Amino acid sequence: MIVPMKVYSGRREGERVTVTVDGQPLDPCLGLRNFQAGGFEWGYGGSGPSQLALAILAEHAGPQAAPGGYRHFVQTVIAEIETGNWRLTSDEIDQRIAPTTIVPMDLKTLMRKVKGEI
Repeated sequence: MIVPMKVYSGRREGERVTVTVDGQPLDPCLGLRNFQAGGFEWGYGGSGPSQLALAILAEHAGPQAAPGGYRHFVQTVIAEIETGNWRLTSDEIDQRIAPTTIVPMDLKTLMRKVKGEI
């Protein structure tokens, strides 16, 4: 099954910031974690960029991937955006997170893996 490529984009118009995925507003995913940011931001490593990184990863890779991977994503992608308008595709996000994908594992499974039982 081929998954269509999504396009994430941000636009700054004065003090107004808009972030969309395929033209629809991106959910900030405050239920996963609320950075008390007051909105999305980019271009530095603060609460607004952290909320944006979390939201993009949750929408792109699922809510289970976002809490563990947003820090790296905000530092290597979101904080590096230097323009008022930007665009990221699903493929570009995959390329940036591929080396650092975090796979959730409970302690029991981890211990079995360390012991060579699985």
